Formats: sequence, C-alpha cells, structure tokens
Amino acid sequence: QVQLVESGGGLVQPGGSLRLSCAASGFTFSRYWMYWVRQAPGKGLEWVSAINTGGGSPYYADSVNGRFTISRDNAKNTMYLQMNSLKPEDTAVYYCNARLTPKTYWGQGTQVTVSS
Repeated sequence: QVQLVESGGGLVQPGGSLRLSCAASGFTFSRYWMYWVRQAPGKGLEWVSAINTGGGSPYYADSVNGRFTISRDNAKNTMYLQMNSLKPEDTAVYYCNARLTPKTYWGQGTQVTVSS
C-alpha cells in the first residue's frame, strides 16, 4: 500500500534551518509529481511547494519562495524540503502529499516549530 513518511521536523530558532524528508513506498515514485503542504495551528491547509517527476520546475508558495527548496531523489524514493531563514509564521505541521488520481495520499506529518 502507499505510504508516505515525513521526518526532520523540530524546534528551531528564527533564522534557522531544517531539512524535511518524505520517504515514499507502495507506488512508482518517479512517475508522480510530489507536494509539500502545511497546516499552521488553527488554520487550514496551505500548499507550500511542488516538484515534477524529474525534479525540475519547482513551484513555491509566495510565502516561502526564496527561502525553501524542494528536491527529490527518485533512486531513493524520497522527497526533501530544505527550509532556510525560518520565521515564526512557518510553524506548522508539514505533510507530504501524492496525488495518484483518483486518490490522494498524505503522510502523518512532521511538526516544525520556529520560536526563540
């Protein structure tokens, strides 16, 4: 079955960095676009970033553009999100998302807290 497992979250001070990972299994990872989505406390889901099958043409939400970098390693079935210059407003649960039409799959999420 499809599994998405995020890791790498934690507590970091403003201005710091974290690298999230999403390990995928149960489907042909290299054939699908992948996404990062986050949910801040008390707020709805916010799309963060997307990457195509080959790892090129990344897309970013305006709120993270220039600070976050999405990447993938198809040989390892893993997607990454390098987060730099973190701000308190980046505090959220970050989810890995795969859209295998007609179904959409989510990981369990990893908590990122940006606080001094």
